[in-house]
Amino acid sequence: MKSTGKTTGLIFRAVAFSARRPWLLLALCAALTLLAIGYAATHFAMTTNTGALISADVDWRKNETALNTTFAQLTDTTLVVIDGQTPELAEAGAAALAERLTADTAHFKNVRRPDGGDYLARQGVMFGSLEEVRATTQSLITAQPLLGPLARDPSLRGVAGALGTMLTGVERRSAKLSDIDRPIRALDDALGKVVQGRPAYFSWQNLFADGGGPQPPLRRLLLTQPKLDFGALKPGEKAVDAIGAAAADLRLDAAHGVRVQVTGEVPLADEEFSTLEENIGFVGLVMALAMLVTLWFATRSAKIVAAIVVTIIAGLVVTTAVGLAAVGTLNLISVAFIPLFVGLGVDFGIQISVRFNAERLEGAAIPQALERAAVALGAPLALAAGAIFLGFGAFLPTDYVGISELGIIAGLGMVIALVLSVTLLPALLVLLKPGKPTAEVGFAEAAPVDRWLHAHRRFVLWAFGLSMLGSIALLPLVQFDFNPLHLRDPQGAAYRSLTDLMRDPLRTPNTISVLTADPDSAQALADRVATLPEVAQAIAIDSFIPGDQPAKLALLGDASLLLDLTLNPFDTAAPPSDAAIVTALRATQAQLERVAAGEPSDAADHARALATTLGQIAAGPPTMRAAASDVLVPPLNVMLNQARALLQAEAVSRDTLPPEIAADWVASDGRARVQIFPKGDSNDNAVLARFTKAVRAVAPEATGLPVATQEAAKTVAWAFVQAGVLALILVSLLLFAVLRDVREVAFTLAPVVLSGFLTLASCVLIGQPINFANIIAFPLLFGVGVAFHIYFVMAWRSGETDLLQSSLARAVLFSALATGSAFGALWLSAHPGTASMGKILMISLAWTLVCALIFEPALLGPPRPAKKPSAKGKKPAAAPQKSRRPKRR
Repeated sequence: MKSTGKTTGLIFRAVAFSARRPWLLLALCAALTLLAIGYAATHFAMTTNTGALISADVDWRKNETALNTTFAQLTDTTLVVIDGQTPELAEAGAAALAERLTADTAHFKNVRRPDGGDYLARQGVMFGSLEEVRATTQSLITAQPLLGPLARDPSLRGVAGALGTMLTGVERRSAKLSDIDRPIRALDDALGKVVQGRPAYFSWQNLFADGGGPQPPLRRLLLTQPKLDFGALKPGEKAVDAIGAAAADLRLDAAHGVRVQVTGEVPLADEEFSTLEENIGFVGLVMALAMLVTLWFATRSAKIVAAIVVTIIAGLVVTTAVGLAAVGTLNLISVAFIPLFVGLGVDFGIQISVRFNAERLEGAAIPQALERAAVALGAPLALAAGAIFLGFGAFLPTDYVGISELGIIAGLGMVIALVLSVTLLPALLVLLKPGKPTAEVGFAEAAPVDRWLHAHRRFVLWAFGLSMLGSIALLPLVQFDFNPLHLRDPQGAAYRSLTDLMRDPLRTPNTISVLTADPDSAQALADRVATLPEVAQAIAIDSFIPGDQPAKLALLGDASLLLDLTLNPFDTAAPPSDAAIVTALRATQAQLERVAAGEPSDAADHARALATTLGQIAAGPPTMRAAASDVLVPPLNVMLNQARALLQAEAVSRDTLPPEIAADWVASDGRARVQIFPKGDSNDNAVLARFTKAVRAVAPEATGLPVATQEAAKTVAWAFVQAGVLALILVSLLLFAVLRDVREVAFTLAPVVLSGFLTLASCVLIGQPINFANIIAFPLLFGVGVAFHIYFVMAWRSGETDLLQSSLARAVLFSALATGSAFGALWLSAHPGTASMGKILMISLAWTLVCALIFEPALLGPPRPAKKPSAKGKKPAAAPQKSRRPKRR
């Protein structure tokens, strides 16, 4: 016990010095705090990158880094999703927005269209099957009578004239009215909404696709690499704002049939910050108020509460500076040292203050009461701080960087909290001169509980033993969800856009990428994994080279011969006047009425309906005709341009691929990338697990979000196994070095283990999975549990009786409540990960308190005889906590 005596003596001297020289001590602490504020203010840095939570030295992180380094243009990206009511609106919106953002060099490094652009506009049709190419060309050839007039006069007048040309064929009996029923119905549907003043959209592509061609997409993508402002909390905010401003200026909104969404790494990270700060003020206020109320009930003195709060704030500032110096940049896990420090650090202040009040109640003056508290609590406080320090330090050798860095900061914070609790706190108490307590410090009301625990000790131990067995039985049912996306706010705009994309099997971000030696290896791998039942498709550079090119080009060549002059007339009409449009509408109205006259068929009914609609538009104001033009003409120009482009398709090889496409698949050093898409719901962890396992069986070096999700789970689980075993060994050795009794070491650690199992069992019962954020409850549980149980064991071994009636029980109870208030407020956070952290922390603290106040006293049993004072009359290292009953008045 020599080390215990030395530690107690050191703490005693620190407290005694602080009590004698309070102003000097206060000045030194103030200077230290100011220096810490200055350092923290100039060096504060934080990242929301969940990838930073795992060491870069593990194999799967190395694969990830290699891919990101080789294809750097695909990192730190923002994805813009453009959805249109029609394919033309989506295409026109994507093209216009891409042009605008490409010109915005102040906010964007590059802008690409992964599913569009000039190359795919020309070659896109070639990626369909031979039958699909034949159907597309045939639909264009069939539509030639309609396309010719439209290409010569792409206006509302031209649309009326093109319909009139088809009606002339019906009048001459070279065609039937039913042959043109589809365009008649489509035109009447759109123009009828214009007459009614309702939003209307028309797609020429869909009209021709109904004739047998493939359905064109309603969604287009832009992949941008924004210039990030790392001096701001949200580095990509300016770029995202620029996207929004450009979309608004281009009228890409719901009122014009277009929806623009933004997602990707950058906006998701920025949104994480927004969620974290959303109600941080409210959470902080609840935390502070709950803490103050708890401290008041613990000490019954506003001055003591003020002293503890000042000590905690100073310690938090110093710990922040020391933590930044130690780790450089905080992450989503290590930033949790703030509530953790408050929750654990306040324990030391409460222990000293409650014992201080107990000594004051006995009649000691303030300096004497502090010195007696130091003698009584020096050893248990130092031992508790040492155990917590080792418990957190056990994470240092693991690959879970997030919790490892948290361990560094929290461990150092415990040392800082202990030092300030035995220096700054005593100095403040001397200067503030709190009054002597007038009521019982312990819990005399707990006497029946103490007696019941003594009388029913065996029953209590059996009850906790059975609960331990029940908890162990539930362990296989514990859910582990280490998908970082599930920690985000589901209501965030970027997250909603991401989940929307995940439902699209060909656009989901949950893909696996593999870096191969060359393009041939990439294609071989793509062909191999494409046969796996878990894989929807695999893409490599050769995926951008169409197959069956000679046969497809022959079909397109034949169509081009027939359609070239149709789509590219020598002469085009000048834009019509409003009067010319009215004349054309009246003429087509009359034709429709003639061909439908006396014919009892659905096609005739549709023709008469369109005639009525055209008549209403012709008779309406010019604004109605302008609205009709807006519905029909812009998509007409998009369709005509796409038809012209697809007829320009040509033979393609790797060497002739556009550089902007080739660079995304083959690096400058010749290495090539393969992208693999999962089959099924890519937001389902089970689907991703099967997908990842199947692909990695073929390509062990695979990387990507599904791999990161699965491997991170393994890394984190193994880190906790490693740290748990190491912490148990280190803390056991520390306890044995001090207590010199294996039985007492077991008495200290057994309740901690039990509370951990009970917490996991509770998670199973309430359906709460363990994730990246809330898993930090377990090292906290270990730290708090060890501290509380050390206090009881040290008091018991020094001869204390009736533990629940002692001032120690009061200190432990209110320390747990203070810690609970610090962490419980996190439950109110708008951030799902932080809220789940607060939930499990509350559960774990509740079980820790139950084990400390019920199981620990029953486990300890009858107190050991108190050690006699030495010949020199010194007090034992850990004086017993006195149990006092209230005075009768």
